[in-house]
Amino acid sequence: MPQLVVSTFPSQLLWLAITFVVLYVLMSRLALPRVGNIILARRNQIDGDLEKASAMKAEAEAVIAAYERALAAARQSAQGVLKETGDRLAAAAAERHKLLADKLAAETAIAEKRIVEAKSAALNDLKSVAAEVARTAVGKLTGETVDDGVVATAINRAVGEHG
Repeated sequence: MPQLVVSTFPSQLLWLAITFVVLYVLMSRLALPRVGNIILARRNQIDGDLEKASAMKAEAEAVIAAYERALAAARQSAQGVLKETGDRLAAAAAERHKLLADKLAAETAIAEKRIVEAKSAALNDLKSVAAEVARTAVGKLTGETVDDGVVATAINRAVGEHG
């Protein structure tokens, strides 16, 4: 193998140095600037993407905040409507309750008046029956007829003591 022959080492070292310098110049002038430009472009693209992501995140947070504000406003509005409806229904129920109470009071007054009239009629009927019974009893016991005014006075006095 000729690479291992010692007498050819100086020429091999010379060609190694020449090749190294040529490759170094080619790499530093052609290949490395292209790689550097690609790395720089990629870094710029990544920075741009990060800025876009940051802007989108800020926009999403703004949308979420607007949504939460709208949701809070909707809840507050719903509570207002619910309270208003509850108040309106309570007022309507109170009005119906008042009307019913007034109607029941009127019916109670009419019923009490009828009861008083029925009681008075019953008492008058009772007085006439009592007068007839008293006249008949006195007539059978004593054989005399009693005046209607005396019987009425006695019945009124008896009713006044017990009634």
